[in-house]
Amino acid sequence: MNKEKIKALITLLDDPNEEIYSSVENELLKERVDIVPELEDAWENSLNGLFQERVEAIIHNIQLNDIKLELRKWLNTDSRDLLHGAFLVCKYQYPELSIDSLKAQLADLRKDIWLELNEHLTSLEKIRIVNHVLFDTHKYSRNTNRFLAPENNFISEVLSTRKGNPISLSIIYSILCKELGLPVFGVNLPKNFILAFMDDSAVKEEGEIKDVTSVLFYVNPINKGAVLGRKEIEYFVKQQKLKLKEDYFLPCDNAIIVRRLFNNLSYAFDNRGDEVKKNEIKQLLELFE
Repeated sequence: MNKEKIKALITLLDDPNEEIYSSVENELLKERVDIVPELEDAWENSLNGLFQERVEAIIHNIQLNDIKLELRKWLNTDSRDLLHGAFLVCKYQYPELSIDSLKAQLADLRKDIWLELNEHLTSLEKIRIVNHVLFDTHKYSRNTNRFLAPENNFISEVLSTRKGNPISLSIIYSILCKELGLPVFGVNLPKNFILAFMDDSAVKEEGEIKDVTSVLFYVNPINKGAVLGRKEIEYFVKQQKLKLKEDYFLPCDNAIIVRRLFNNLSYAFDNRGDEVKKNEIKQLLELFE
């Protein structure tokens, strides 16, 4: 980044000539997110409404481009860490958010669960402790009053308000379990989202699944972590008048989980009539194809 060049370009943003502005905008949009503080300083030191409007648009587009770049990188990694993927979804709405702030909030929850766990407990007993800490002590629950709100898909908001939707609550639950050594993974169930508790033999030492068929039981975080068997899932699928598919019973890739968050956002913004954000989410969804 050439600071002098950036400053020179920024001074031209109030030019009334649209061709000049378009040329300057194109040059600035080639830069990385590092130039945002420079643009923010320029905005604060100006009283020109047109200048400020243009700076705001450029900042937003630079940040959107940065998310696209980071999302491509994430999709091309082998691990596709779930926390990092969910963090990138948050970054769309909250570009200043740091992943460390999410980790700190999760660490507090993890500590409360860890204090009650011990190696002599059965899998079910461990899940009951997770449920107790999350849903009884910390009062995490379904955001019934604003179920379609976009905020339900940003785990940063869910960690603050303690209210979310099936997938955001499941993501928080799954991340905590992974950090505590519990083999719990997301299941992409239509019209809901649940978790599968795997047999230890089905999971590698790195925490990755080597046998997706070895499910011991299911957990439904939207219903205070209710434990379910396969028959309950079959009954739910039939209730929804869907054909039974094995995918509805097995852990899914983290890319599917993050894509579903973006799909939820697209629907939420469409429901609000926000075409601009809906189209931006569509651009991000295209990266998954």
